[in-house]
Amino acid sequence: MSAAIVGWSHLPFGRHAEETVESLIVKAASAAIADAGIAPGDVDEIVLGHFNAGFSAQDFTAALVLQADDALRFKPATRVENACATGSAAVHQGVKSIAAKTARVVLVVGVEQMTTTPGPEIGKNLLKASYLPEDGEIPAGFAGVFGKIAQSYFQKYGDQSDALAAIAAKNHANGVKNPFAQMRKDLGYDFCRMESEKNPFVAGPLKRTDCSLVSDGAAALVLTDMQTAMGMKKAIGFRATAHAQDFLPMSKRDILKFEGCSVAWARALQSAGITLDDLSFVETHDCFTIAELIEYEAMGLTPEGQGAIALKEGWTRPDGKLPVNVSGGLKAKGHPIGATGVSMHVITAMQLAGEAGDMQLSSPELGGIFNMGGAAVANYVSVLQALK
Repeated sequence: MSAAIVGWSHLPFGRHAEETVESLIVKAASAAIADAGIAPGDVDEIVLGHFNAGFSAQDFTAALVLQADDALRFKPATRVENACATGSAAVHQGVKSIAAKTARVVLVVGVEQMTTTPGPEIGKNLLKASYLPEDGEIPAGFAGVFGKIAQSYFQKYGDQSDALAAIAAKNHANGVKNPFAQMRKDLGYDFCRMESEKNPFVAGPLKRTDCSLVSDGAAALVLTDMQTAMGMKKAIGFRATAHAQDFLPMSKRDILKFEGCSVAWARALQSAGITLDDLSFVETHDCFTIAELIEYEAMGLTPEGQGAIALKEGWTRPDGKLPVNVSGGLKAKGHPIGATGVSMHVITAMQLAGEAGDMQLSSPELGGIFNMGGAAVANYVSVLQALK
């Protein structure tokens, strides 16, 4: 392990019309620095994860982190972007800087403000994370992309509506216990399973309850080298990180396999010297319920086409053999694009530090994270472990 998380912050996700990208960044950055117990001047490098793609008029945002404290002035600050995996791209960049010994302390912030954008523009912005020559005119925008994936999955493996409803119901039930979640309401399996006026079909077999929430939010964390981390009040180490980038056009790959996800998981588990069975829990990218279902298969929890087994057997519930999205996932927590990956790392660190409150699992030792950009294009995996 070359880096550790020693402090973090997580703002509530939701609709925050009173906030700006700048105010969200400043609040998250200031709180993470304070939580780590360091002085702002101790920060050697800043990495900001911010997708934007049209959500913010201010499109040059890396330096906004400096607004958190004058002592951050002249620190190297870079904005990174990799679609919906932007947050993890920022975290991994910070880890690399520490491993390269170009920084000892790195501040990572993820942010997005989406809800102030008109609805049609939101769909157009999100669709930029797909391959426009093939998907640019698809109905329902990015939901249409995953609706097409879901339809293909159903055609190959049979109707999976029960499984998708089980994922939605599980994650909404989990979200009730997450104080940062945008939607803290247990919708129940029946509501998620049945089409209704409040739960209409959105794209293909996907209903509203199968789609993650448009959201505003920010999260931040402080990374240090291992020597520094061991002198801090808390330290969550990176047992492994992996990033696998796949082709952007879905026509160049078997979209039902999420092969980039499989490769990233395999690399991370091998690097960590563990198997999937060694993980205590996973936070995975459920931008749509069909994504979580296929990710069960891609990570090796079930064979291809049999992801529903994990739900029928209760494996991914909080009391199951591999709890998945105890936070409520993107489905209930919300999905502010640039903040999502940082949020996943913060939530995982909180679990391993025993600071997850009502979400807390019993004595977790290893936490896995999978954050995805596009339709399994940018694939990031982290394995975290408490060091103290």
